[in-house]
Amino acid sequence: MKIFILTFISLISIVSCSQKEDLSVKDSKAFQYKINLEYADKKSSPLTDKDFIKFSSLDFFKINKELSVLADFKRTPNEKPFKMLTTTSRLVKYVKFGEAHFKIKDKSFKLNIYQNQEIINKPEYKNHLFLPFTDLTNGKESYGSGRYIDLSQEDITKDNKIVINFNKAYNPYCAYNHKYSCPIPPKENFLAIEINAGVKKFH
Repeated sequence: MKIFILTFISLISIVSCSQKEDLSVKDSKAFQYKINLEYADKKSSPLTDKDFIKFSSLDFFKINKELSVLADFKRTPNEKPFKMLTTTSRLVKYVKFGEAHFKIKDKSFKLNIYQNQEIINKPEYKNHLFLPFTDLTNGKESYGSGRYIDLSQEDITKDNKIVINFNKAYNPYCAYNHKYSCPIPPKENFLAIEINAGVKKFH
């Protein structure tokens, strides 16, 4: 009887871990599907007319479950707003909302999470959080100026955890069309590691 119970508990544990892993993969696939739909729609696509004609799909790194990390979130409520640089002369008002502390391959990293002060009064953006970053793939496999991840305040758990799924990292619109003005990831959000996940550079 004891052996049966232990076996049953082990099976539950295995299924539970498998479900968690599947969730990150499903979430990543859903992101890829959604962003491809957006780019294939003339009304929402940042592509130039020339690139739009031949567009079929963005190029993605292979989904990597290890690059969907559970981070410790630290709120930073007393930060002062600042002007984030962009690819043009435009400056965008942001505030540091908090910090995400996590590990990849047993190495510790930190990324700052920001909140755009110019759009928070719009209902659809009241919970929106912005995570721009650079890493060692920039200018090689990924876009040279870095990539973004969209987050929400609702993603932060009661015990101050947040999932950072790098498989959902995407390029700024400037990677596809120079008519856009895009925020440049602050220097403190550089990761000294290759993030082989998310959208690759556009050819």
